[in-house]
Amino acid sequence: MTIEQARRLVTPVPGPKSLELQARKTAAVSAGVSTGLPAYIVAGQDGILVDADGNHLIDFGSGIAVTNVGNGNPRVIEAVQAQIAQLTHTCFMVTPYEGYVAVAEKLNELTPGGHAKRSALFNSGAEAVENAVKVARHFTGRQAVVVFDHAYHGRTNLTMAMTAKNMPYKNKFGPFASEMYRVPMAYPYRWPGGPKACESDAFDYVTSQIHAQVGEENTAAVIIEPIQGEGGFIVPPAGFLRELAGWCQDNGILFIADEVQSGFCRTGDWFACDHEGVVPDLITTAKGIAGGMPLAALTGRADIMDAVHPGGLGGTYGGNPVACAAALAAIETMAADNLAARARAIGEKLTAGLNALAETYEQVGEVRGRGAMIAMELVEDRETKTPAAALTAAINKACHNRGLVSLTCGTYGNVFRFLPPLTISDALLDEGLALLGEAFAEAVTAGKD
Repeated sequence: MTIEQARRLVTPVPGPKSLELQARKTAAVSAGVSTGLPAYIVAGQDGILVDADGNHLIDFGSGIAVTNVGNGNPRVIEAVQAQIAQLTHTCFMVTPYEGYVAVAEKLNELTPGGHAKRSALFNSGAEAVENAVKVARHFTGRQAVVVFDHAYHGRTNLTMAMTAKNMPYKNKFGPFASEMYRVPMAYPYRWPGGPKACESDAFDYVTSQIHAQVGEENTAAVIIEPIQGEGGFIVPPAGFLRELAGWCQDNGILFIADEVQSGFCRTGDWFACDHEGVVPDLITTAKGIAGGMPLAALTGRADIMDAVHPGGLGGTYGGNPVACAAALAAIETMAADNLAARARAIGEKLTAGLNALAETYEQVGEVRGRGAMIAMELVEDRETKTPAAALTAAINKACHNRGLVSLTCGTYGNVFRFLPPLTISDALLDEGLALLGEAFAEAVTAGKD
């Protein structure tokens, strides 16, 4: 399959066939499962998605950082087709197979740190995070887990307790799991006193709160997204993660990096922790790991992972043979095509384009991120930094109308996030940024009327 890498609109977005499918969705699917852009996709390759009406849409979302190697990746397709023709499932805990072992070996090799490691495979990021907490509590004999403001870790009961944002993730779904303690995130843009104060004060403030409210001797783990995802692509100041990891080590606390969204070349390194040489005790991965197939992993120090009794970790579908084949092909593609370097180049282009918007529109409060994980936070004005959620939603809708698949995020609903496939062309990046500029102008003008 070859899809022309060019935007082409033949109907409004969404078109009549997509609207018909959306009506079927409304009648058949729980209203709790929402859709941001109800353009029903039938095909995709690299930076283009094709909907049921034949529209070619520019993909700035990658299925929320999943298709890092692009839809239609030839290595992934070949590996999946070969595997599914040979073996679809046995359950690794019943009768094992090589693919699971090979993925674990790759993760042990690629994740930060040169120490001996072990991995276990699961189905989703939330499942990987939940197992990280299980392992940490088992190994340390402690119960408390420290999480951060603006964090997102999943939708299971335990990970909802770890997630910060109420709507839509937690509202009326409680009671939640206990022994979860939340501390402020080192959020330079919104830290009292600004970025410099955040850099100098955040570590001491966070650790003092853990000491006072939890107690180091009670804390099994501190878990953090090296760059927060749903919370708004919040990048902590340089040195914060390294200091936090060192403090955890000094106090017998496990440092867990949730790299579900930031992993697999997305930020310009294999993992976001690599940027500062931070080595977590445990690291959770998913999303970009398998080119679109459902797979997740927990990787960590061998002594920690091996402390769990046999049978304590696992699951029926975790490490499915087809998903493992896809992961090995996706990882091969990332290495062979140097997608980490490509992510850095994408980040430079996106950052330049967004900074140009910031020069025109005072509603752009900050442009931030790393690699191909870039965001802009929108505000009513730069002095008060009041979140501009309505404007963000209006720009997002205007992007969709133009055939640009865009995403928003942030605790206050006022952050645009950009997660294009790492195989997207420069031409599509440029066109997407131009469409964003048009959408911005339209929404701002409408807001003044």
